[in-house]
Amino acid sequence: VDLSDRWNDTDSRITAEEMVKEALGRPWVDNFQKKMGKEPTVIVGTVVNKSHDHIPTETFTKDLERELTNSGRVFFVASREERAELREERMEQQSNSSEETAKALGKETAADYMLKGVINSFEEEAEGQRYKYFQVTLEIIDLERNIKIWFGDKKIKKLLTRSKVRF
Repeated sequence: VDLSDRWNDTDSRITAEEMVKEALGRPWVDNFQKKMGKEPTVIVGTVVNKSHDHIPTETFTKDLERELTNSGRVFFVASREERAELREERMEQQSNSSEETAKALGKETAADYMLKGVINSFEEEAEGQRYKYFQVTLEIIDLERNIKIWFGDKKIKKLLTRSKVRF
């Protein structure tokens, strides 16, 4: 339910679903699979909030991660913070677990691509109505070659409402 002109959880979820679907439908995934014989590995980088609203970008990046992972078209690498915690656990295992069950160091999978983005907003007045627009722009970058292989954007338009009750 959209109760205001602000970014909300529905905007986050729908934007992530639509943008990931569009990104994974482009040739870069199939091209990688043909060339390398496996699914590409992706990590979500920074999504910067440059909008006028407070947007918890962590929620949006988690929506992106969920959609990428559940697609089955790509492998997904844990975030920088998650990897630090996992590395700490592996180090702990080296001295406190049996050799048979301790997970080896230096066996992490590196990402092939990084998904990054920005969220912008602006307001416009037309025909006596005020609108707020959100524009989410995402790009996927080849980590080895620094080549941007996909761009996408999603626009959300909301009518600004003002309370008629004044005190």
